[in-house]
Amino acid sequence: MNDTAALPPNAVIGIVGGGQLGRMSAIAAAQLGYRTHILTQDASGPAAQVADAITLGAYDDPAALEAFARAVDVVTFEFENISADALDHLSRHCPVRPSGHILRISQDRLAEKTFLSEAGIPLAPWHAVLNRADLHDAAKSLGLPLILKTTRNGYDGKGQIRVHDAAELDNAFDTLAPHPLVAEGMVDFASELSVMVARGTDGTIRCFDTVQNKHWQGILDLTLAPAPVMDAIAQDAQTLATNIAQALDLVGIMGVEMFLSRSGTLLVNEIAPRPHNSGHWTMDACPQDQFDLHIRAVAGLPLPPAVRHSDAVMKNLVGPEDMALWPDIVATPGHIPHLYGKEQALPGRKMGHVNLLFPFGSLPGEFGIRAALGSLATRCAAPDLAEQDS
Repeated sequence: MNDTAALPPNAVIGIVGGGQLGRMSAIAAAQLGYRTHILTQDASGPAAQVADAITLGAYDDPAALEAFARAVDVVTFEFENISADALDHLSRHCPVRPSGHILRISQDRLAEKTFLSEAGIPLAPWHAVLNRADLHDAAKSLGLPLILKTTRNGYDGKGQIRVHDAAELDNAFDTLAPHPLVAEGMVDFASELSVMVARGTDGTIRCFDTVQNKHWQGILDLTLAPAPVMDAIAQDAQTLATNIAQALDLVGIMGVEMFLSRSGTLLVNEIAPRPHNSGHWTMDACPQDQFDLHIRAVAGLPLPPAVRHSDAVMKNLVGPEDMALWPDIVATPGHIPHLYGKEQALPGRKMGHVNLLFPFGSLPGEFGIRAALGSLATRCAAPDLAEQDS
């Protein structure tokens, strides 16, 4: 197959990973006339429930990879804790979008920060920590407190420790593994913003509106679309996302998380070359959502404008506490629920989300959002609170 040709209807899109992002990507693919084949370790997981076919196996199993590659026309992935070498193996059989090269960068904080720094992207102050001496040097150069993070497998507040004084440095180094680590200086933090940016095979780039994210116990809780910031800041955030997509030669969609300092400076925190939790608001507030644009890019189709017809609030449903509210959620007018099909509501586990829509240009303030959330407001981050996280 021509690597730049658009996939015809009924072609098969292979998705590595069986979670909720794979599920929603598969649904978007079906709406565009494509079939999906999931490489997963869970035959009853969220993505497998809606896919046309699955290959059951480990993500680095050569036999499973071979069987999967023979069954698909293009490959994408829905989470980053997979083998970039496996994507390289798959790329010998069909296009992989985004590429294994991009995955290698995004799944390692040290590689990610090095790449972004070299690309001229503004970051929070940081220091590579290969050993104890590096950590003590980081404390001197960055100051305390600082945040010490693993380079891999950190998400939803995991894999990181906030170090408040020098007496905690060695214990933090011993607690986090594997090494090396990354130390980040604290930012005079006003809020977290993010942008979903899609890039097609022809180089066309589309950015959804800049949004603001709120966390609860280290997990994304609320996304406000659009972000309640000045237009110039929102535009600068989209420009940063565009520049990163171009520097990576991205094909697909990517989430770019940023810190907004109290002085109005934007600092990129991390990238996620896949659909992203902070883009779920697009499912109901946009004609084409993040999953649609991702599938179009992966399939080589033209990308439509990433426009918003409504303001929106996305509220994550996490663990048994939020799922206990399910009867009230589905009975509340204006709550648009999306469940992921997970069998067990474990503490801290994302089970679904709810979108709330408002007329374009009328996103309410804190009290209006709480009123619209109803019973869901009992467990949510206040819209005026933020934390330097993830």
